[in-house]
This record gives sequence, C-alpha cells and structure tokens, in this order.
Amino acid sequence: MRGKRAKKREQVGDRKYGNITISRLINKVMQDGKKTTAEDLVYTALESAAESAKEKDIATFIARVVENVKPALEIRARRVGGANYQVPVPVSPRRQETLAIRWIVDTSRAKSGTSFDKTLATELLNGYNGEGEAIRKKQDTERMAEANKAFAHFKW
Repeated sequence: MRGKRAKKREQVGDRKYGNITISRLINKVMQDGKKTTAEDLVYTALESAAESAKEKDIATFIARVVENVKPALEIRARRVGGANYQVPVPVSPRRQETLAIRWIVDTSRAKSGTSFDKTLATELLNGYNGEGEAIRKKQDTERMAEANKAFAHFKW
C-alpha cells in the first residue's frame, strides 16, 4: 500500500429529502462550488422524471434508477510476469453507486441542445426504465468483464 487509506466520512442527506443518494448526485452535478444551482437542477430533473414515471416517492425513484445502472463486475488491470491482464473483479456497493451516479451525470452532460435539467431528467427516466446511455455503459462494462473471465484466477 502506498500510504494511509482515506477515512470514509459520514455523509449527510440533501436538504429537501434527506436522502444520501440524492446528495451524492447533487455533489456530482455541482460545478465551481455552486451547490444551490446544482440542487435546483437536480430537484427539477428528479421531480419531472418521477412524475413522468408515475412514481410518487422520489427516494424510491432514485433508488431504482441507481439500482438499474449499478454494475456487478468491472475489470482491473493486473501486471503479472511482464504482461498486463484485464482481470474481472466484483464491485463494492459504494463504488457501484458512485459509478452509477457518475455515468448518469456524464451521459447527461455529453448531450447538448437542451438544458441540463431536461437531459438529466431524460437520463434518469431512461435509467428507471432500464434503457439509455448509462445502462449501455453498465452492459459494456459487464460484457468486458465476462469476456475476460479466463483471467479471473489472477485476482488477489
């Protein structure tokens, strides 16, 4: 190990719903320290997407979106005997949620033409329904891990 591992801090929920997942989504959307702007964008996107999905509770909506986008396996590069192998490893629950939120926000940012809150709402709705770019990213990651299953014995 190269140094001390950072301590995991206890996270607080967001202001409106008290949900930790929504708080992490807001922090990922935030740019240049403008948290209130990020909160407005996320709350607008969440409420419109949940309304489109006919979901009453925002917390269950975001939980289902993240659950659908979470990857089970990913690949890590391991160097063994001078060769690099792509080794499939299971993903920890914390990292699963982090990757899901990152993929949703990144795919929303990549789209242009409409406002960010509308593209985020569309991506959240697609994640809820099990389709869209973030779901495709999850499937690609898991497919690559499945293809490299032969190197699973290098996991340690």
